[in-house]
Amino acid sequence: MGKVVLVTGAARHLGGRFVRRIQRDPEVERVIAVDAVQPAHQLGAAEFVRADIRRPEIAKVLAEHDVDTVVHLDVTGTALGGGGRTSVKETNVIGTMQLLGACQKSPRIRRLVIKSSTSVYGSAPRDPAVFVETTAAKSLPSGGFAKDAVEVEGYVRGFARRRPDVAVCVLRFANILGPRIDSPLAEYLALPVLPTVLGYDPRLQFVHEDDVIDVLRLAAHEPRRATLNSGTFNVAGDGVLLLSQCARRLGRPTVPVLLPAVTWVGTALRTVGITDFAPEQIRLLTHGRVVSTVQTREVLGFSPRRTTAEAFADFARARGAGLLPPEALAGVVDRLAGRLLGTSAPASPATAVPPVHDGA
Repeated sequence: MGKVVLVTGAARHLGGRFVRRIQRDPEVERVIAVDAVQPAHQLGAAEFVRADIRRPEIAKVLAEHDVDTVVHLDVTGTALGGGGRTSVKETNVIGTMQLLGACQKSPRIRRLVIKSSTSVYGSAPRDPAVFVETTAAKSLPSGGFAKDAVEVEGYVRGFARRRPDVAVCVLRFANILGPRIDSPLAEYLALPVLPTVLGYDPRLQFVHEDDVIDVLRLAAHEPRRATLNSGTFNVAGDGVLLLSQCARRLGRPTVPVLLPAVTWVGTALRTVGITDFAPEQIRLLTHGRVVSTVQTREVLGFSPRRTTAEAFADFARARGAGLLPPEALAGVVDRLAGRLLGTSAPASPATAVPPVHDGA
C-alpha cells in the first residue's frame, strides 16, 4: 500500500501544481485534493473533494479516504474569488485548528507538512542581520497574514506535543515569486509606480515557486534519516535584493513617502485592490528581512535551484516591462547617486546583488 496524501488549498495555483506533481511519485497511491471552491485548473488523477476546512466535515474526509499524510497549503495572504480579509483569516486560523483537530483524532496520520512564512519573524529596526529558525521576533506581527502565520505555528506546536507519533514539518517560505504567483507583495511589485519609505532600502529574499514544489515534495515523504522526521525550516533562494534594485529591474519608478505616512500608504494600496497590505507588509518594505537557510540545506537536505535574483527575474519577465526601460532607469538612478556622493562614477552597478550565501 502506498501513501494517501491529502492536500489543502488545491484550488490555488501552488496547491494545484503540488497535487499534479506529488501524484506522479511511485510511493504515492492516492492524492485527495481539498478546497472549498472548485479548482479552475486540472488536478490530474487526484480525487477532488469539495470541503471547507473551517468545518468539522474535514475529519470525515480524513477517515473516509484513510489519509496518512497531510500537506496543508491553505495558509495564505490572498482570498479566492470575492472573499475578503475576514475570510482569509478564518481559513488560515480556524481552518488550521479544525484540520489539526481532525488529524489528532485520526490514528492513521503519520506525517503533517505545514506551509508557513518567514513573516513570523516580523520586521523591526533592531532585528538581527539574519534570522535562524530559533530566533525570537523582536516585535511579533500585529496583523495581516504574518499574524495568522504566528497563530498557525502555535497551534501546530500544540498538535506536535499531543501527537508525538506524527512527523511534523513546518516550512517557513520567504516571499514566493514566479510567473503566476498571486500575493500582496507580487501585487505591490506590479504597481506602475512603487511607493517606498523615504530613507530606507530594505533587503528582501525570494523563493521561486518551482523550489516551493520541490521542497514540499521532499517534506511529504519519509526522510532518509529518522532525525529528519520533524522540524522547522527556512526556505529562501540564495542572496538578497534591495527594494531599489527590484524597482530598477522592473523598470518601475518609486515614490518615497515619509515614515509617518505609512498608514496612509497601506490604505491607498488596499484601495487599489491589495487586500492584505497590512502594517506588517509596510514594515517589511521599511526594514526588510533576511533568513538563514543553513538548516534547510544541512538537515533537510534541500538546496533551492533558483537564487533570489533568479526568482525575481522570472517574476519580472512574466509581469512585463514597466513605465521605464530598466537600463535607462538604472542609469538615471546611478547618475543621481553619483552626484549626491560628489563623484562622477555610478554609485553601484544596476545588476549588483549583495553577496549573501545560504541566507546569511
